[in-house]
Amino acid sequence: MSDTSGLLPLPLAGEPVAERSDAARNRAALLGAARELVAEHGAENVTMDDVAARAGVGKGTVFRRFGSRAGLMVAVLDQSEAHWQSQVISGPPPLGPGAPAWERLEAFGRSRLETTITHGDLLRAAGAGGSRSGPAASFVLQHVHHLLLELGVTGDVRLLATALLAPLEIELLDELRTTGIDTERILRGWLDLARRIVGGR
Repeated sequence: MSDTSGLLPLPLAGEPVAERSDAARNRAALLGAARELVAEHGAENVTMDDVAARAGVGKGTVFRRFGSRAGLMVAVLDQSEAHWQSQVISGPPPLGPGAPAWERLEAFGRSRLETTITHGDLLRAAGAGGSRSGPAASFVLQHVHHLLLELGVTGDVRLLATALLAPLEIELLDELRTTGIDTERILRGWLDLARRIVGGR
């Protein structure tokens, strides 16, 4: 049974440890506006002006809070990441605790592939190659590293965990899919790679 007690939930991008109530309201309004606009028009069509107008604030407020359009998209993405992480930390098995480590790793691969594709437009808008925030990337690496250790994998486990994560990132997924490789084939290949890393399970 996998212990997830060491995993910590993701702090949302652009959210300090403590902030004034008006700043918190502005951040929530901006993120809500951005989510609505992304759902309505797609991330690639959403501008900082659009978000500011929808939230009822000046464009300068958006830049002060998030730094750039990419930073805003990372923050929107992080809200989805935080929900997904809660499923990993305390949701039902096999993605959440309570299942054997291999079943959790398999469920992780399926779920991560699905969420990456679902949020592909946000990932592309977040920066070159598709960027998650540092805390989001760290959480995922820590989780896979922990599962590999539980499965008895030896060697440079951190590097092996990184190798397992690479095919689940939007940049590589986009490249594979443009060559005609469909999602099911990508998942089968990922599971084959995972089995090889854990010893042919």
